[in-house]
Amino acid sequence: MKKKKENTIFENVLVEDFASDAKCISRIDDKVIFIEGPVAPGDTVDLRVMKSKKSFMEAVAFNIRPESKYRTEVTCQHFGTCGGCKWQHIDYQIQMDFKTRQVTDALQRIAKVKLPEIKPIFPSADMFYYRNKLEYTFSQNRWLTKEQMDSGEEFSRNALGFHIPRRFDKILDIEKCYLQPDPSNAIRLELRAFTQKHNLDYYEQIKQEKGALRNLIIRTANTGDLMVIVQFAYCQPEDIDLVMNHLALKFPEITSLNYIINTKGNDTFFDLEVVNVKGLPYIVEEMEGLLFRVGPKSFFQTNSKQAFELYKITREYADLQGDEFVYDLYTGTGTIANFVARQAKKVIGLEYVEMAVEDAKVNSKINNITNTEFYAGDMRKLLSYDFVSQHGRPDTVITDPPRAGMDEPVVRVLLEAAPKRIVYVSCNPATQARDLAILDEKYAVTAVQPVDMFPQTHHVENVVRLDLR
Repeated sequence: MKKKKENTIFENVLVEDFASDAKCISRIDDKVIFIEGPVAPGDTVDLRVMKSKKSFMEAVAFNIRPESKYRTEVTCQHFGTCGGCKWQHIDYQIQMDFKTRQVTDALQRIAKVKLPEIKPIFPSADMFYYRNKLEYTFSQNRWLTKEQMDSGEEFSRNALGFHIPRRFDKILDIEKCYLQPDPSNAIRLELRAFTQKHNLDYYEQIKQEKGALRNLIIRTANTGDLMVIVQFAYCQPEDIDLVMNHLALKFPEITSLNYIINTKGNDTFFDLEVVNVKGLPYIVEEMEGLLFRVGPKSFFQTNSKQAFELYKITREYADLQGDEFVYDLYTGTGTIANFVARQAKKVIGLEYVEMAVEDAKVNSKINNITNTEFYAGDMRKLLSYDFVSQHGRPDTVITDPPRAGMDEPVVRVLLEAAPKRIVYVSCNPATQARDLAILDEKYAVTAVQPVDMFPQTHHVENVVRLDLR
């Protein structure tokens, strides 16, 4: 060990195992050290400690000697700098093995309930080009890699790409992203070239009064529909027309072309007007003949193909016979509710985003589904004993909460309502496990199925079936 300025440096450290949040782990003098960077168990690395606590340290790896047997060839030129696809250097089978271990560890360590045999993780058919939505940022603060700085070349300070991890003010200019299928890359590259040719200012994130272009969102659908949304800030109408007309002309395959004027200090636009320039103000996804409209502000699972598999597993675990009354909690735009409605007597969807509920109603209407109802409100207040008394006790509950899981008052209402079955879909096995520990008062876990929605990342989805004892 040696000192370098204020940071502690450890040399020739063996990386021991994977850890949560795409990190790895090692131990030095019986102290756990969590390692960030493109490393794998079996690598030898030097570490720069970024944070030191009594029981653990956090460090960034450098001078990596890639000796791990778990490694595979990296596809993307931006790997290691970009904050996405952090596991691209890990063999896919090893990725799946660790994701299964994440689920198992969370359920055993946090839930501490009796578990059935956990099924092998359901793999993704696509390793790359699986996302239906990407969001890029325009910036005057381009991040230059060490290789670029050492090259002596002059680089534009403009960038259109992704945020550098932990650096909200720096954007990595992306040449090719392997997450979204064509024409995603072509649209981004063309827009970057066109706006620079016409000297249109990119947004300045520090001095927010400067810059015209701030954000680009591209959404694709399995029907072939294509949506493009451009966010402008402090922009003249002639500049908007210039950009939007060029995109319409250059990419006639765009079926929904839109822009937003956003003068706020952040990129969120749920409270702003979306102006439709060309085509329809939505795109359409399809599952088993069901059509789902996806607008600029709509939530839809970002891996359409794997979402279909996730919903089929959810429906299988619900085991609906046609006469059940179903609650779908955190229904979003009603995707799961409408997906299972044909197998149920009635489905009630509850969701805190009012706009999503309106989308859910539209999705029922365009599919001629008449046995659904949707309600919007804070879930802790909406799903109450009075609600259950007024609308009826559910036979089956499907719940797909955000990463924070369900609030305890919601879980308590479920315990009081005592449906015969609960299907719990989660993107965070830790908070899911916390909720299962409470549900254990009345429910037994009878099936567990991890699903890989996001290859090349540490994220894992998990479906649990609970049956009333």
